[in-house]
Amino acid sequence: MMKVIKNVGLFPNDNEESLNTYEKLKDYLIDSDYAIDSQNMDLAISIGGDGSFLRMVKNCHFRDDMYYLGINTGTLGFATEIYPDSIEDFIKKLKENKYKEEIISVAEIKIYLDEEIAEFYSLNDIVIRDYQLNTIHLRAYVDDNILEDFAGDGLLISTSFGSSAYNLSFGGSIVYNELHTLQITPIAPLNNKSYRTLLNSVIIPEERRIKIIPQNKEIIITIDGKNKVYNNVKKIEVSVKDKRIKCLRMYDYDYTKKINEKFLKG
Repeated sequence: MMKVIKNVGLFPNDNEESLNTYEKLKDYLIDSDYAIDSQNMDLAISIGGDGSFLRMVKNCHFRDDMYYLGINTGTLGFATEIYPDSIEDFIKKLKENKYKEEIISVAEIKIYLDEEIAEFYSLNDIVIRDYQLNTIHLRAYVDDNILEDFAGDGLLISTSFGSSAYNLSFGGSIVYNELHTLQITPIAPLNNKSYRTLLNSVIIPEERRIKIIPQNKEIIITIDGKNKVYNNVKKIEVSVKDKRIKCLRMYDYDYTKKINEKFLKG
């Protein structure tokens, strides 16, 4: 059942276009009897690019009882849908309930350390590299079955939502959002007489769990663009079994059209 939207939270970027769009959007929403409330939201709207959308979802603690939407004042804007010049039409459709929801899977990450387990959510991806950017050695499992002993610059694990982001830069596949998958994509893998490493990405279904055991003592783990150095990581587990968020889409939204528009049209 679709949630009734009454309260809207706004999350603008701090550049001039985003702030101007924020003022325009706020006025239109208030004139249309919506309350601006960033605490008790039914709908959260980012104003900026893909980074703004990621920050918004994180700031909302990946809540699954509300909707998320992006207005694109950035560059690519793959995670966003509405443009500033169509705000009035968007609010009209919102009032008429001419929208649908898209369920997006969120990666659940557990990093096992000596005396604790660090837990995170990721909308896009997790990247594992050596601290000094030397060759990293990682043993990768799917559930408890070994996939490979990886050697190279690093491994990237993306959600379906994040498959069109950093993952794409390393030759990974674009995956439709309704497929709740994880994708393991190698970064500059070694494949020679000494090392036998997969050269292409592997897509993992939602009921499976990825387990990574680092051989390097000091590594950098990047989650949705945020870096942190870890020492003596025992293992890293990533899954998309349980956590979901809901994105608000207009009725004419189609992922195939989005791919064509963002990557192929001039």
